Amino acid sequence: MITVILIGGVAWVGLHEVRPAGPVYAQARPMNVQVVSLDWKWLFIYPEQGIASVNRLPVPVGTPLHFSITSASVMNSFFVPQLGSQIYAMGGMTTRLVLQADNAGTYTGRSVQFSGAGFSDMRFDVVALPPAAFDDWVKQTRAAGGTLDATSYARLVRPSIAVPPATFGAVMPKMFEAAIHNTAR
Repeated sequence: MITVILIGGVAWVGLHEVRPAGPVYAQARPMNVQVVSLDWKWLFIYPEQGIASVNRLPVPVGTPLHFSITSASVMNSFFVPQLGSQIYAMGGMTTRLVLQADNAGTYTGRSVQFSGAGFSDMRFDVVALPPAAFDDWVKQTRAAGGTLDATSYARLVRPSIAVPPATFGAVMPKMFEAAIHNTAR
């Protein structure tokens, strides 16, 4: 009986320490990433950097990633198995998730919620880069140009399958909030 209580206690504590929205304890300053689930692609907005990416999520190694996640379409599911938890993306609301890539590399992200014809191609790469390489990517993305504004978002939100990665060197202010409230189109 004491063994069952001991194992149950360890399991209880362990399960409650693994919280998808909970803090990741690290020395690095957290980075915010806003995620919008679209038909059948992912939009990643980096508010502090003022850039955005489609179907590719470069991140700095060793940095806690604070995700704010919504959907501009049907309910979806954001999942990066090698980095941790899965959480739903729902229209009109924001869910939160904290992850961290401790090692450089490429990790597969995907939707695990069936969402129609393009569901099987709704994947993205999380590219964990050393901090200096991430900073270089941000500079290159800004220099490459393109603006995520109401017009480009309206094109992006249209259903499309197997969309190759793309970037935007600038983002219209409050783009994520507009996506939540479906006013960006």
